[in-house]
Amino acid sequence: MLSLVKKVFGTHNDRRIKEYKKRVKKINALEASFSELSDTQIKEKTVEFKGRFSNGETLDQLMIEMFALVREASKRVMGMRHFDVQLVGGMVLHEGKIAEMRTGEGKTLMATLAVCLNALAQQGVHVVTVNDYLAERDANWMRPLYEFLGLSVGVILSGQEGEHKKEAYAADITYGTNNEFGFDYLRDNMVFSMEERVQRTLFFSIVDEVDSILIDEARTPLIISGPAEDSSLMYQSINVLIPQLEKAVTEEINGKEVPISGHYIVDEKNRQVEFTEEGHEKIEQLLEKDGILEQGESLYASHKLILLHYVQIGLRAHVLFQKNVEYIVSEGQIVLIDEHTGRTMYGRRLSEGLHQAIEAKEGVSIQAESQTYASTTFQNYFRLYDKLSGMTGTADTEAVEFQQIYNLPVVVVPTNKPIQRKDLNDLIYMSQEEKYEAVIENIRELQAKQVPVLVGAATIESSETVSAFLTKSGVEHKVLNAKYHEKEAEIIAQAGQPGAITIATNMAGRGTDIVLGGNLEAELEALDNPSDAEIQERTAAWEKRHQHVLDNGGLHILGTDRHESRRIDNQLRGRAGRQGDPGSTRFFLSMDDNLMRIFAPEKMLNMMKGLGMERGEAIEHRMVSNAIERAQRKVEGHNFDIRKQLLEYDDVANEQRQIVYRQRTEIMSSYDLTPMITNMRKDVVFNSVLSFIPENSVEEMWDVPALETDLAAEFDVQADVQKWLDDDKKLTGPGVAQKVLDILTARYQAKTEEVGVEMRRFERFIVLEMFDNLWKEHLASMDHLRQSIHLRGYGGKDPKREYKRESFELFQGMLETLKLDATKFLLRVEIQQQESVDELEAERRAEQEKIEMQEQHAEVSSLASDEDDAVVEPGQPADVETFVRKEKKVGRNEPCPCGSGKKYKQCHGKV
Repeated sequence: MLSLVKKVFGTHNDRRIKEYKKRVKKINALEASFSELSDTQIKEKTVEFKGRFSNGETLDQLMIEMFALVREASKRVMGMRHFDVQLVGGMVLHEGKIAEMRTGEGKTLMATLAVCLNALAQQGVHVVTVNDYLAERDANWMRPLYEFLGLSVGVILSGQEGEHKKEAYAADITYGTNNEFGFDYLRDNMVFSMEERVQRTLFFSIVDEVDSILIDEARTPLIISGPAEDSSLMYQSINVLIPQLEKAVTEEINGKEVPISGHYIVDEKNRQVEFTEEGHEKIEQLLEKDGILEQGESLYASHKLILLHYVQIGLRAHVLFQKNVEYIVSEGQIVLIDEHTGRTMYGRRLSEGLHQAIEAKEGVSIQAESQTYASTTFQNYFRLYDKLSGMTGTADTEAVEFQQIYNLPVVVVPTNKPIQRKDLNDLIYMSQEEKYEAVIENIRELQAKQVPVLVGAATIESSETVSAFLTKSGVEHKVLNAKYHEKEAEIIAQAGQPGAITIATNMAGRGTDIVLGGNLEAELEALDNPSDAEIQERTAAWEKRHQHVLDNGGLHILGTDRHESRRIDNQLRGRAGRQGDPGSTRFFLSMDDNLMRIFAPEKMLNMMKGLGMERGEAIEHRMVSNAIERAQRKVEGHNFDIRKQLLEYDDVANEQRQIVYRQRTEIMSSYDLTPMITNMRKDVVFNSVLSFIPENSVEEMWDVPALETDLAAEFDVQADVQKWLDDDKKLTGPGVAQKVLDILTARYQAKTEEVGVEMRRFERFIVLEMFDNLWKEHLASMDHLRQSIHLRGYGGKDPKREYKRESFELFQGMLETLKLDATKFLLRVEIQQQESVDELEAERRAEQEKIEMQEQHAEVSSLASDEDDAVVEPGQPADVETFVRKEKKVGRNEPCPCGSGKKYKQCHGKV
């Protein structure tokens, strides 16, 4: 019935496309008149449109004319005329939606329409890409078009000087990576003056490969951090013990896998590993033998929890992380591999000691851990934009998540030419060996017909397995995986040659196209100053090759594994059949593959066994392919739940982050903080006094001697409070507080008059410095809270509600501590000379080399029963001071150093 309704009335997407096509007709109607304009008149049109926008016209009202103008400019400067479907895609982007366009349909050119239109607002348009190469390539590729229209273009790159970045952000259009935009946002909220900021308001952003950035990297917090204590010896000690443990042998009892013998259980589906009872005893024995744990002491003693953490991390590193699958060892470093793209992630590091544990496992140098100074997630950063849009070849499978998390509808834009690609049914074999034999045989058949083949592999290991089989069979081929990423452009450029066999992980092709017959442009560029005759000869040879490949069915995609996400499979399929070219795709699977082994229904395995299949036979049926897709949907839903749950927790931190950053901006932009400091001083004094002389209380409840001691210790005020009370019987807590406040205010005013105007700058510096230090400590407290809060579920409490309540209390405590510390410091500090503020700021900047930026996948283990991996990336220094404790650390149960008589945790150690 649903299918019939769709045929009669069309889908919601079809109806949207019809509306867009009506506007396309209006744009096409202007083409003749715009083509008559001179180059100068076209530039003047941009100025005219900017003026009309300033005078009250909306961007929607200007869209038809601006799109026609951009198309005309592109024809003249780039030699490329926007297709009608690209105009549709431009409208989708302008409306703040996601445009799904097939590979090779020209997303880069399409984006220029929405970019130029929104640049008329003169608030800055950000175009976000996945790496520096694509950011620079796309900006320079489209620069002639933008500059022809009188619009300026900037590119932000990692390692760029602050002044250059500021210029790039000041341009009408700014290209850059998601990492760099996010890091610049964090850095801007760590500087000490408004002049040091580089970003403008976050107005409009177009995210290229939006599924990769907002889905695959959604759990990726960007972190600016500094060095913490070195624990490399502990990682090395634990690493020696882990190989002495054995994986548990399990038996199914009442539908559950129960360990019979062994030391740990592995849950591959959820990527978890847990000790058995026998395992706990074994590891404690090994720790005792090594002298790490004292005789008879439990690993679960409260003061040994950090040791337990090292042991668990060491076990995860050995069991869940495999070389050439999750990481490679390159030049003495552990380099992670992105599971979605297959690319190496140089500089990224796993969090919470996991990376150090893998370094110990592989025997490479162990790098120090770090302390977080500022962080945000891509989810929360991109939701700061007034308008957000995106484009990709694969978004429709994640449409629900885009809508729920980012309020971004997905519109599937039709192709310019009908798709001719054939997606053949999967072939499923019983074992991997049979599968690979069939893959090699199929490749040899296709090569004999001179058909170019792209062999897709999920891991480096899988790609090397296929390569080994092909080498043994004497089949010439190229391998593109994380180990050979520097050859990517060269390999992809010639992957469309007749008979070319290219084995690639998921990294192949994001931002590049495989041209049938080979890439003629790359071939000509490789020649040193070619003559016209050489160019003609090469072009004629290419046309012959191109036609030969077309006649033989185009590029064939051969997948050796199904990914957990249908979207990644669709990306691989999308490499074939660009711009109406022919092509074909097929996946070869086995029941031993991870996806099949872990997620495929039991019925399928029983069915295959029941058929009594002989060696080398395969099942090919749409029903089987559908069953696999259902398994993939389950995994996608599972991963979506994890991301959504993480966001719910991070939303709490994000609200606090916004408050802190707003407050910092107010402090930086204010010349005189006197009203704020006066209010802080009043709050601190009244809170302090009223804690000893509560309001509306009887004298028997007052503790005057303790108050006098506290005033002397906290504020250096030698006040005879008892005499005040004896002299004035009507005097109560608020009155005493006011008298103390008057004394402190008079003292502070005298100090301000002595120092002069420099006091204003000094106040701003001190308040910001303390704010930043407390925020760092607060972030650490929030991390610890988040890692342990799920345990509240065992007590019948809602972990999310508990997290919100406790994090709010922590935040309130941080703000109260800020008031107290800033007030005390400013009252006690002595400024010897005016240059002291410059010296303080110089010292702070001297510390900046110790700071690094990191990109880190959040550990989900603390939020749900499932775990994922954490990743970090070093980056550029930021202006922030490394926190160094100058005095002895006070124990939480020791007396507070302020002299109040209370325990430290109940006094100045509340946060």
